[in-house]
Amino acid sequence: MGVHRTEIAARLAHAGAVRLVLVRAPAGFGKTTAMVQLREALQQRGVATAWLTLDRSHNDVPRFLAALGSAAAHLGMDRPVDADALSLLAAEPGPFTLFLDDLEAIRDDGVMSMIRELIERLPRNGQLVVASRKLPELGLGRLRARGQLLEIDTDLLRFTHTETREFFMLCGMELSLEAIDLVHGKTEGWAAALWLLSLALQREDGASNEVVARLSSSDRDVADYLTEEVLAQQSSAVRDFLLRTSVLRRLSAAACQALLPYVDCAGMLDTLQRGNVFLVPIADAPDEYRYHSLFAGFLRKLLARERPDEVTRLHLAASGWYESQARPVPAIDHAIEGGDHPHALDLLEPAAHALLEQGRMRLLDRWFSAIPADQLHQRPLLQVTAVWARCFTQGPWAAMEWLQRSGSERSADAQVQAHVRALRPVLLAMMDCNEEAHAAARDGLARLPSGNPFLDSALFNVTAHIVSVVGQRHEAYSFLEDARRSHANSSFNRMYTETVNGMLDLREGRLRQATARFRMAVTSASTASAYNYSHGNAWAGVPYAGVLYEANDLAGAQRLLNVYLPLARDVGLPDHMISSYRMRSRIAFQQGDIDTALQSLAELEYLGLQRQLPRVVASARLERSRLLGLQGHGQAAREEFERAAAMTVWEGIGEQYRPAQDVDDLLIGRMRLELLFGPATELVPGLESAIGQAERDQRLHRALKLRLLLAAALLRMRDVARAVDESLAALREASREGFWRLLLDEGAIIGPVLRQAKLAVAETEQDPVFRDYVERLTDLLGPAADKPQADSASIDGIAEPLTRKEVHVVRLLAEGYSNMAIAEKLFVSTSTVRTHLRNINVKLNCHNRTQAVAIARRLGLLR
Repeated sequence: MGVHRTEIAARLAHAGAVRLVLVRAPAGFGKTTAMVQLREALQQRGVATAWLTLDRSHNDVPRFLAALGSAAAHLGMDRPVDADALSLLAAEPGPFTLFLDDLEAIRDDGVMSMIRELIERLPRNGQLVVASRKLPELGLGRLRARGQLLEIDTDLLRFTHTETREFFMLCGMELSLEAIDLVHGKTEGWAAALWLLSLALQREDGASNEVVARLSSSDRDVADYLTEEVLAQQSSAVRDFLLRTSVLRRLSAAACQALLPYVDCAGMLDTLQRGNVFLVPIADAPDEYRYHSLFAGFLRKLLARERPDEVTRLHLAASGWYESQARPVPAIDHAIEGGDHPHALDLLEPAAHALLEQGRMRLLDRWFSAIPADQLHQRPLLQVTAVWARCFTQGPWAAMEWLQRSGSERSADAQVQAHVRALRPVLLAMMDCNEEAHAAARDGLARLPSGNPFLDSALFNVTAHIVSVVGQRHEAYSFLEDARRSHANSSFNRMYTETVNGMLDLREGRLRQATARFRMAVTSASTASAYNYSHGNAWAGVPYAGVLYEANDLAGAQRLLNVYLPLARDVGLPDHMISSYRMRSRIAFQQGDIDTALQSLAELEYLGLQRQLPRVVASARLERSRLLGLQGHGQAAREEFERAAAMTVWEGIGEQYRPAQDVDDLLIGRMRLELLFGPATELVPGLESAIGQAERDQRLHRALKLRLLLAAALLRMRDVARAVDESLAALREASREGFWRLLLDEGAIIGPVLRQAKLAVAETEQDPVFRDYVERLTDLLGPAADKPQADSASIDGIAEPLTRKEVHVVRLLAEGYSNMAIAEKLFVSTSTVRTHLRNINVKLNCHNRTQAVAIARRLGLLR
């Protein structure tokens, strides 16, 4: 039974093919009811629908994706085991609408990124309807500009005077017009308040006007007032049941029975459920419920106010029941919420090491952060476990501070000391202190075995990573084999080993092998807690995103960055931060979203300054120089390059292997600038020397990039034959391993030499695979890849000058903005942008945007 919201229905009916319907209002304004009515209307039209109500447990990417996959199954999809729910939805052929309720429960950046990606990947026949109490970060501005967003806000959700009257009539109550006026004025059309008032009126037997009068004169919050009115009407047994079970996030008869052993909890839940007053069924769990959030919050406050001494007992009873059901996670949660930290530690102690081996770092850190330090201090092994968890969630600096304050380094416990010896090199390596990390690793290795396979494997892994930085390849491989022999059942260490090995493969130019290892690290399914696509460890996830990006799978890379960039940012791994932000910037630039490209670099630079990571700061500036160069801003690009070069962080980088700098360091940045804006005569000797050094160091990934730049420099010097030879040699290696972005990201630099290579391939090449690779590369670079040459279009005697708006459009074209991005910048439609472009082409006597930009630059319009 409910009031049909005709105005909302009409708004939805005339919305057209929008991707996202956002229903946004504070609690109790009928968001869910409006969505239910929409769902019923869609089902009557034959549209498949699915519903997912979100809660705090979904602030974990794996759990969210699992829930999303379960919802997708309701659309009639054949869902294979371990299928990617986003891909399934994107490929759904029939019309469907997915409903996400209570989006405000989501606070995890990775999950929000997944939802943004879901919106972007929806097919034309798909639609997402979202309810939220606050404005979600879903890229609403872009969707609004595209006409792909419909917003249902508080004002539209408020009941009108007529709907308020209809609501009470449906409830079997005939209020006077004066009473309706009073109610509507006091509640302002707030659906939850109207509903609570109807409950309060049900047992008044003709005294409804008195209740309305009390409501009108009350100065208290309407929800609290009406909730008390409703509770006052319940029997003492019902009221007692509601208050005591409010500590539970999910209600089942057995869980409630643990809190109220002398109550018929199954019967009570059945009565409340049939009365449809307080309980909300949980879709994916038969016979389980939750309280309406409005009631739950009020009940918990009331319980704490009226019966503060019972809160601890109730939480401990819940904890004990979950413990008896072998469910340690909710058992520990309730022990902590009940304030019984010793009991929480008792429960945690036998489980902590297994959770550590599984890599459940965020869960462990949440618990350890809630437990007072003095109590944790009494549990030395748990204290060092907390350092591991903090390291991979809050970053190495916070973990190092905790380690030093904990006193663990002075502990007489042999196992605690083994933890410390493994932790110190891990923390120092993550802090970019390679020499100190190397010394700490040698000290730890000298005292193996420790008796703890997890620690031994972690120490071998980190040592392999440390020695790989200084070029000790053979030693690194040896340590990785030691790590594999020590793995035991640690999925965390397996992930660590394969990632370090993948980094070595990539360094040596084996992109395909590196991709296989990174995929293994993030998708291994050998244990229940495996590091699958969404498990959330940036150590493996960012490199995997990097190889997908290199293969030109920009959508796949972006999907992974949505999960792993926030984690890399929070943990503060320098190479991972640099790589992930740089990838996000480049993908945005490729898509014509210059604002996001620049914003990503600005955020990276800010994080580097804030955390005192000079290599991160310098890398952000170097990448900004590259972006400015691609836009044609020579002077600005040089100035930004000098800001990066002025930092002393580059000293020694050339001799070390830092993954983020392997093909993007100061030398390569300088070569780019000279190839774009300067004379090429001085470049060849320096490039030849750098190639020789890279090959001696077995840094073949770097040598490949340098060889491409050498070919471009030779062509600038008009040594065409040698330029073609160098480019063909580099292209064959790139083709064998599947490198794409290594070339495509250089754009205008390699465009001319690639076209020369294509001509040579067309004349002499017999290998069809290689021919196809070169042709596809040329097609992907497009005409914009060539440096502007003399254009056939006339630049003299323009028939009609450009308007101010048309000049603005050309300038945005020169910056690399897409038509859609220009439309958003100018607050116009894409059709208006296309009209401007047609006019510009006519006035400048040209045929495409590349010519238009070249002509406008020569006319001085872009200075």
